[in-house]
Amino acid sequence: MASHDESGKKSNENEVPTFNAENLQSNMKVVYYCRTFMSIIGGVIAGICGFTGLMGFVVYVMVMAITSVCLTARAGFSIHSYFDSWNRVLLDGFLGGLLVNVSFL
Repeated sequence: MASHDESGKKSNENEVPTFNAENLQSNMKVVYYCRTFMSIIGGVIAGICGFTGLMGFVVYVMVMAITSVCLTARAGFSIHSYFDSWNRVLLDGFLGGLLVNVSFL
């Protein structure tokens, strides 16, 4: 089904969105750096507060959830304008950040 946009051109809903590879790579780099930094901060805070083991993992999951929400809010809740899928913001870097977090516990 086709629809009209502001310019009067017809657009097809089945069109595949195109992304600039350099911009997508830059956006992913920012997400990776944010997650790494927040993993370090979360690990330090959990270590100072004495949260180890399962409780330290819970703190890490909470920090990553807050980071995902903040990154989504920073993108204006229109993830598909900056990334090719939701997984890029919500899940990428989760396990890598976990290793960083464990090293600071």
